[in-house]
Amino acid sequence: MMRRLLRRSLGLAAVVTAATVACSMLRGAPAPPPAVPAPGTWSSDHLTIAWVGHASVLIDFGGTRILTDPAFFERVGVQLGPMTLGPRRIVAPALRPDELPPLDAVLVSHAHMDSLDRPSLRTVRTAPLLVTPPRTRDLVDDLGFPRVVELGWGETVTAGDVEVEAVAVQHWGERWPWDAYRGYNGYLLTRGGESVLFASDTADTRVLGRLGDDHRIVAAMLGIGAYDPWIRHHADPEQAWRMFRETRADVLVPIHWDTFRLGKEPIGDAIRRLLVAAGPEADRVVIRRIGETWTTPLAQASSDGGGEPPARGRADTPR
Repeated sequence: MMRRLLRRSLGLAAVVTAATVACSMLRGAPAPPPAVPAPGTWSSDHLTIAWVGHASVLIDFGGTRILTDPAFFERVGVQLGPMTLGPRRIVAPALRPDELPPLDAVLVSHAHMDSLDRPSLRTVRTAPLLVTPPRTRDLVDDLGFPRVVELGWGETVTAGDVEVEAVAVQHWGERWPWDAYRGYNGYLLTRGGESVLFASDTADTRVLGRLGDDHRIVAAMLGIGAYDPWIRHHADPEQAWRMFRETRADVLVPIHWDTFRLGKEPIGDAIRRLLVAAGPEADRVVIRRIGETWTTPLAQASSDGGGEPPARGRADTPR
């Protein structure tokens, strides 16, 4: 009996592996990114944000460079030897690891395989600091980062000139069905009197709005995808827009959509619904395609130069 079950399990694994390979061959390579960031041209007296894809965002906060949830490869998921079984990219990342500038920190929001992607993390291990949620260090300690810091909600660490604070979101952190004890975070990045919010994975919550009571949030990066059927864990576009408004942030950078197919919603549905929800304020949605870049002068740099920064900066889409 046990031998039959083992043979069936091995046979099923072989079928799944073969199907995965066949689908990869049939579908071809992911589409190229619509835009490509140019970090070498960025100014150190600006806040600059570029969407690399999915929950991967490259942030230059006055010269301190931070990367969130790096995912660079064709699939995210379970690794079986040289193969990865899991969702496949629809659009290639806007930057390869070798195109990144030197990083001051890498932030991981939670242990799900599309956010804590070990192969991708290994490519940026020269960053001096890796920040992860509570009870996730065992998943990254062997990757070679000089320093790994676990942050619980309300705890902080400094990266360059930026204070990184872990903030509460409405999600869950398990990597496997048996490790629901793992933590999960959003992050608030603060330099001087200005802040940036990163919350790639959260269901509808009023918690994020309270951050605007004590911080001037310049930009909020919020997930808008994988809401069907995962609405208990991911906000839909209308909920994301409401949460953004509650934070009183200047601009919204929508992330976590149309990079991997993680939900049943049609491609393009998330950004379409978000722009409808925004209505006459749609110009506050400043990044709408993978690879696009948004930048604004920092308040301190602007005041030193005798002027005020523009309220919403500008979006660039270099090719």
